[in-house]
Amino acid sequence: MHPCEPVDADFVSNAPNRFRNSVDLAITPAQLFEVLADAEAWPRWAGVITEVTWTSAPPIGVGTTRTVEMRGGIIGDEEFLIWEPDRRMAFRFNACSTKAVAAFAEDYLVEPTAGGCRLTWTLANRLAGPARFTGALGQPLMNATFRRFLANLRRYTDERFAPVAG
Repeated sequence: MHPCEPVDADFVSNAPNRFRNSVDLAITPAQLFEVLADAEAWPRWAGVITEVTWTSAPPIGVGTTRTVEMRGGIIGDEEFLIWEPDRRMAFRFNACSTKAVAAFAEDYLVEPTAGGCRLTWTLANRLAGPARFTGALGQPLMNATFRRFLANLRRYTDERFAPVAG
């Protein structure tokens, strides 16, 4: 594993590469946080993720750690910077299996709506080495992929919290 720059939550606002997308969900903020805390849920909606393992004991909060394994053999050791149940969470990579990632963070902002809640997801990174130059070429495709993940999240939460027919 290669150490990443220990960025704070503000990194998502000033990183050289940022992707911000939103989705309206027909669930409560509490239900969304139930999904976000569920290690087994992540691979079901974020297609690049193959496994999530919490590496610190509950409860989840600032300083909690987990390991996320992704397709292509990429592994990220994450640390939570913000954990405000039903409202906001953010984490960074402390280390990554590839040297191409110099810094990485994600922020999830949840706002209640009349029909459920709205999630605004911001992913930010600073690439290193040759990826600094080639990464810009792939940004439109990456952003389309992130939008697809949010559409998958909507389908997943619609199914997971569907009313049970009586």
